[in-house]
Amino acid sequence: MAASDPPSAEPRGFVRVLVVDDEDALRRMLELLLRREGFEVLHADSAEAAIDVLRREDVDVVLSDVRMPGIGGLGLVEWIREHRPGLTAIVMSAFGSVDLAVQAMHAGAYDYIPKPFKQDEVVLALRKAEERERLRRENAALRARLQDQGAVTDMLGGMLIRSESMHGIARTVRKVAPYRTTVLVLGESGVGKELVSRAIHGSSPRSDGPFVAVNCGAIPESLLESELFGHVRGAFTDATADKRGLFEEAKGGTLFLDEIGELPLVLQVKLLRALQEEEIRRVGDVRSIKIDTRVVAATSRDLVQMVDDGSFRQDLYYRLNVMPIEVPPLRERKADIEPLVVHFVAQLNRRLGTRVTGLSPDAMALLLAYQWPGNVRELENSLEHAAVMAEGGIIAPDSLPERLRRTPRTPINGFELTFPEGDLSVKRAQRQLEREFILRALAQTDGNRTQAARLLELSHRALLYKIKEFGLS
Repeated sequence: MAASDPPSAEPRGFVRVLVVDDEDALRRMLELLLRREGFEVLHADSAEAAIDVLRREDVDVVLSDVRMPGIGGLGLVEWIREHRPGLTAIVMSAFGSVDLAVQAMHAGAYDYIPKPFKQDEVVLALRKAEERERLRRENAALRARLQDQGAVTDMLGGMLIRSESMHGIARTVRKVAPYRTTVLVLGESGVGKELVSRAIHGSSPRSDGPFVAVNCGAIPESLLESELFGHVRGAFTDATADKRGLFEEAKGGTLFLDEIGELPLVLQVKLLRALQEEEIRRVGDVRSIKIDTRVVAATSRDLVQMVDDGSFRQDLYYRLNVMPIEVPPLRERKADIEPLVVHFVAQLNRRLGTRVTGLSPDAMALLLAYQWPGNVRELENSLEHAAVMAEGGIIAPDSLPERLRRTPRTPINGFELTFPEGDLSVKRAQRQLEREFILRALAQTDGNRTQAARLLELSHRALLYKIKEFGLS
């Protein structure tokens, strides 16, 4: 059985709560309490009755007892997970049913309140749920706005991407993921090489197995062999027990070797053998162990140059470079900046409890003008700074780090181009000039792309490609 207030003509300002409990007195007490706090309330005396309500009513939060006749609160949470996955569920449990409450949390409940409870505990839990729902809707709206502008969610960890170069990488990830082929991910520090590697793992038949990441430059050389291949008891002074290495830890999954260019030559030989023979030998052992581990390596260094100067083995380079994926720096794919902003703002709102709903046009212009020497990682850190400093939910220019606000602008033949201090790249200057010419041609022709293509002496198809590449849609 269920009841609710008559629909109001005013838009809802609070979350709508469905209270589910088989005790009439408790249900009535909660209804009075929550109405007094400004929530809209529906109620049901069993999980089955609650499901009937959910099938015909719009509800934001379910507040349910765990132990009830019938399928009970646990069954209700499982039904919500399957049929209403975006709905927030909070369970209540007496001391004897705490185990059931824990099961409900594992099944997808957002929170639980122990009985007997104080009234302010219930209100606090619902306020947290209300805030969570508000942020979820705001973040969904942010994503929707960018998708309307042409951004597409692709394979890279669910991250919104827009540039053609990143769509090309997503297509490559989909093609290479089903095979055990070794992949070498190349690119500057901070471009998202681990993200690409995780996308390969997540799209592969090994996705249920472990993804084990190790930075080859962050572990002392004396410990690196033991970390990768493991050791047996007595192999060295501190080896008091057998230890599995990361190759074994990643069995059935993927081992991500970040900064592979930092691997010492002596270990390069052993890695080559592991890749070729699909077996390893623990430090101090006389037996080899068969492995079932896919390797994805990454580096920001020029391995070809390292091969030439003898600091990286040529045979290992060719063994790793079976399927290279080069991730371009952020300055060369500025069409991705807006989607990345949406992605990181949503993450920051969840992680920090900030309430950022967007950026001012001037702030976004600064992000688009900056050259991002630290790439995606620098963008994420800059947005965290801005989210903390922002007032009123909008990131303005003065919320951004100072280095983004003092990017010098250089006039060239009437065009305002933007260069960080010391940036003398002709390639980047050409790209900026090309972008400015396209913008000016589109403005001169009132957005007529056919006429703009004639002015620019480009084919219509080439202009469309460049509009998409520069994110000018």
